[in-house]
Amino acid sequence: MKRKYPDSFYNPTTLVGTALAAVSFSLVLFLMVLEAFEKNPKPYMGIVAFVILPTFLMFGIGLMILGILNERKRLASGKLTRHLPVIDLNDPAHRFSTIMISFGAILFLIFSAFGSFKVYEYTDSDEFCGTICHSVMAPEYTAYQYSPHAKVGCVQCHIGSGVSWFVKAKISGSYQVYSVLFNKYSRPIPTPIENLRPAQQTCEQCHWPKHFFSEKKLVSTYYLSDEKNTKFTINLLVKIGGGNIEAGPTNGIHWHMNIGNEVTYITTDATRENIPWVKSKSMDGREVIYESTEHPLTKEEKGKAEPRRMDCIDCHNRPSHIYHDPFTSVNHLMSLNWVDPTIPNIKSVAVDALENPYQTKEGALDSIKLLINQFYQNNYPQIASSKKSQIDRAIVEIQKIYSRNYFPSMNVSWKKFPNHIGHMYSPGCFRCHDGKHKSKEGKILSRDCNVCHTILSQQFEKDTLRLSLSGVEYYHPVDVGTAWKEENCSDCHAKK
Repeated sequence: MKRKYPDSFYNPTTLVGTALAAVSFSLVLFLMVLEAFEKNPKPYMGIVAFVILPTFLMFGIGLMILGILNERKRLASGKLTRHLPVIDLNDPAHRFSTIMISFGAILFLIFSAFGSFKVYEYTDSDEFCGTICHSVMAPEYTAYQYSPHAKVGCVQCHIGSGVSWFVKAKISGSYQVYSVLFNKYSRPIPTPIENLRPAQQTCEQCHWPKHFFSEKKLVSTYYLSDEKNTKFTINLLVKIGGGNIEAGPTNGIHWHMNIGNEVTYITTDATRENIPWVKSKSMDGREVIYESTEHPLTKEEKGKAEPRRMDCIDCHNRPSHIYHDPFTSVNHLMSLNWVDPTIPNIKSVAVDALENPYQTKEGALDSIKLLINQFYQNNYPQIASSKKSQIDRAIVEIQKIYSRNYFPSMNVSWKKFPNHIGHMYSPGCFRCHDGKHKSKEGKILSRDCNVCHTILSQQFEKDTLRLSLSGVEYYHPVDVGTAWKEENCSDCHAKK
């Protein structure tokens, strides 16, 4: 029988390479078809279809070429031409072997396709991202599990659909692989805000500022760090804003994100906490530039800077990986009575126990229990006895706060990752609205509380309710004079 290809093609190495390349190519086509019919293509499809399988395909092609070169050398040395085995289907033994080999090959292709799909599916899971591939991301994974987006897959925000951002993510993550393998990663892992996909392509697939309207009522409960854990509440009407000009007012907090508006800014630090320059462009094209009177940029600094257009992440910088401060966390548990507010000094004791520096998480949990028990045994022996069960439950809840928000092995805590929403424990809104950003026309970005919310009421425990639908002036729970009007809240509440 006349051969279709040169004699050098007929050798075991080339045949094995051909089979490997054919199977790999078939699986690539299978996954591409699968992705084409997928309503919501998963980003990690690419790592299997365009990285792993093509690697096997290239290896198979390499074997083919290697086999051909070796066979040419063998033939050139005068050795006989190889002949493939002759299959005679009239021979029962040949027929049986052919059927079994063909059946095995079909099963192999089916199981390979199924296995490839399961591998792709697993690499797209949150478990893979949080525990297998990125084990050093345990703090972020833990915070994510207790976040408002706990049911949104990691890759949906960090990569999204499409090949281009998948490739960018893998390129930016190549050094991370090296860092993990050779223990070169920093502690804590910095937030990769410069590599995040624009919020319009991720956040706004579910959240659309153009359809945010009106105001939102928010009731917050606080406890002072005194012996009585004095309780006070604030009832706020938060001006959510946003909206569509055709449907009503577009002012309020989400005015910044209304599709028709454009706010750009220049920051001088990686965490985007220092913002000395802001430009606002309205829907009619009018531009106003506000510059910090306290730390103005030089002409040279402006020339080198790259202004960034404001989007969701500039305020909602911790939408999923939220590390909660101990003050808010303890307040919340006390308001639920999970930590009994009648236990003297429990607020201050709990916060102090959480904020102590510890070397390990295990040591921290043991120390928290020891510190709280010793405090009440030494200072309130009767309380330690009569409220033992309440104190024990408080210890368990405080240990949970620590487990979710402090990771000493990675040097992670709420202080390392400030949340820009609000202004109590990070500059937040006051990064721009500090009363010190001024335009050439003399317009100032106000720091007035009523810009973002109206305080409907405020009440201290066993005190008169201060209530007004037009808003009441905030009353600071501790007498600090007028300092709270002149300084940022975080200057005192988030001292590092």
